[in-house]
Amino acid sequence: MRLRRMTASFGRLDRAVLELGAGLNVLQAPNEGGKSTWAAFLRVMLYGIDTRDRDRKDHIADKNRYRPWGGGAMEGTLECEHGGRRITLRRFTRGSSPMGGFEAVYTDTGEPVEGLTGENCGERLTGVSREVFERSAFLRQSALAVDQTPELERRIAALVTAGEEEVSYSQTEGRLREWMRRREYRGSGLIPRLEAELSEVEANLERIEGTTGRILAARGELDRLEGERARLKDELERHRQAARRALDEQYTRAGEELERARRELEELEGRQARFGPLPERELLRQAQGELSYLKTVDEEIRQGERALAQADQAAREAAARGEDPLFSGLTGEEAAARAAEDAAAVRAEQARARRERRRSPLLQAGGVLLLALALGLDLGLGGGLSPWSGLGVLAYLALAALSVLALRRARQAEGRAKARLERYGVGEPEGIAPLAEDYRRRRAEADGAREEAARVRTALADRMARRENSRADVLNFVRGFAPEVSDLFGCSAALSRALGLEEQRKLAQTRLEGARRLYETLRDQGGRALTGPEETPASPEGDPEETARRLAAVEDGWKRASGELERAAGEQQAMGDPARLQARREELRGALEQARWECRAIETALDALKKANARLQERFSPALNARAGRWMERLTGGRYQAVTLDRALQASVEERDGVIPRPLLALSQGTMDQLYLAVRLAICELVLPGEEPCPLVLDDALANFDDGRLALALDALCQLAGERQVLLFTCHGREAEYLAGRPEVTAAHLQS
Repeated sequence: MRLRRMTASFGRLDRAVLELGAGLNVLQAPNEGGKSTWAAFLRVMLYGIDTRDRDRKDHIADKNRYRPWGGGAMEGTLECEHGGRRITLRRFTRGSSPMGGFEAVYTDTGEPVEGLTGENCGERLTGVSREVFERSAFLRQSALAVDQTPELERRIAALVTAGEEEVSYSQTEGRLREWMRRREYRGSGLIPRLEAELSEVEANLERIEGTTGRILAARGELDRLEGERARLKDELERHRQAARRALDEQYTRAGEELERARRELEELEGRQARFGPLPERELLRQAQGELSYLKTVDEEIRQGERALAQADQAAREAAARGEDPLFSGLTGEEAAARAAEDAAAVRAEQARARRERRRSPLLQAGGVLLLALALGLDLGLGGGLSPWSGLGVLAYLALAALSVLALRRARQAEGRAKARLERYGVGEPEGIAPLAEDYRRRRAEADGAREEAARVRTALADRMARRENSRADVLNFVRGFAPEVSDLFGCSAALSRALGLEEQRKLAQTRLEGARRLYETLRDQGGRALTGPEETPASPEGDPEETARRLAAVEDGWKRASGELERAAGEQQAMGDPARLQARREELRGALEQARWECRAIETALDALKKANARLQERFSPALNARAGRWMERLTGGRYQAVTLDRALQASVEERDGVIPRPLLALSQGTMDQLYLAVRLAICELVLPGEEPCPLVLDDALANFDDGRLALALDALCQLAGERQVLLFTCHGREAEYLAGRPEVTAAHLQS
């Protein structure tokens, strides 16, 4: 079989076309580019869609997974060659069944292909069933490993033995074990059923003797219960008559109460109408709240007046404390500035006095020195007076006068400094600044007290204005329904009266509604108004509920006795003739013995089948192992040459120079994928027909191979492509690059 062309409206594919060559087809597309969709489309075109498959937590059914993204119908065509003729397959949606419609025609003539249906199409064209095709010729990266199925096992076993494909070990074993379960399975098996029926027959034979006594006892109990039931029914009827009378009396009283409530409501509504329409209850409550607020405001005003008097007194006292003759009329900052200036002036005068006092003795000493020098010159010149003496005297007198003047200026500076200090009442200039700071503090306290008094006065004025506004609002509101009101006391009385009337009216309305509901409820219960004195039936002793319970118990007892009688009679009829039951018992014993003998025979067959399977295993493994070993040697460049597979297709591999086989889990991931591919190709050779070879499909099966492994695998596939068509879907470009120029290779980029 050779694929030529596919056209698909399938999943992401929208009327997409794929042309295929005869040998190795390298079909490149990026991930999510439609490779797996094309592979799945080919499988569906051959074998159809399982419409019974349902979505699960970890699985999406093909009918939902590949629903066309564009919203159209799922459909497609497949053109292929088989038996020397070209065939066109068409699958399309029919009703609610995706790909449920099928056609197969010869491409050249359009004539239907006889015997080719949607159900047998895949097996007729490929030569194998869906299970065998998926586990041999359909390779995916996520499912390279192959697992065992009865279909694949039967196919392989047939090809390595006599060529018969009708029997599988696992199916035969399953059938034998199913036969065993049919006989031995608890509850539903043949042997448990025979044993249960035999036990029942024997029990019936034992019970048949006691059935007559049970029938007689049941009839006696029924007679007794009939009398008790009649008596209790009469007693319960008298209870019902008494309850009917009580209901009628209650209904009559409810009607009278309803009428009283209606009259009371009408009277209250008439009284309310005399005062004019009243505001809503919420507005009346708000007005009462305003009255209460006015009382609160009055108290706040009284407290505010007391607080204002206290604040004014505190302001006056603080202002008195803030007066100081030293800084009269000055602010705190001005007083601090003046004090600083005066302290600086005192320090300057004191410094001037100290300088003048230091200068005076120096001047006197200088005069004496000059006078002594002049006298010394005169003595040195002859001992008489000379002009130098006169000059010395004059210099002495001048310096003495300057000394006296310096002392006078010092005393004047000291006097001015003392006067300033005496004015402040301190002895040193450092004492002036604390006086100014104290004055500034007292002035700040006076200013704060004055501001506090102003704040209290403003708050008091605001309270008084709010009181007047609220008073006017309340008066205006109340006069709307009570014009005669002139003061707040009248407002309070009018509001209380209005609320009282409204409360009474609502209460009366509630009583009226309650009386009406009770009246209607009793009427619905069947109450009738009493028109005159009637004789009240005598109520029986006891509680009617107790009577009803006793009657129900008697009824239950009567039903049980009646049921017991019916069961006993039925059992008597069902058990029938004791002779027939004894014959059935003997028949059941024989059937039970036969079933047990069959179980022993099945056990013997299972044991023989197991031994035969072991012998078949010895013939099965070499054929598949030899093919898998040759492919493994080719894929690994000769490094691995022997593969061992058990019947469950679990593999191990042996290196060329190795001592013992290496199990699958001991291999690297790359070598493991090579082994999987070798086993797949061996199975493909073994189970797929050789006279009309079906295509081999690889969906990203080589994605994890490094460049070296990839080259070996591609060479092997090229060789295989000489025998059968190969479709290699890949997300890489390295396959096409490696195979470029080879005539047996067709490379294509899939359009997404």
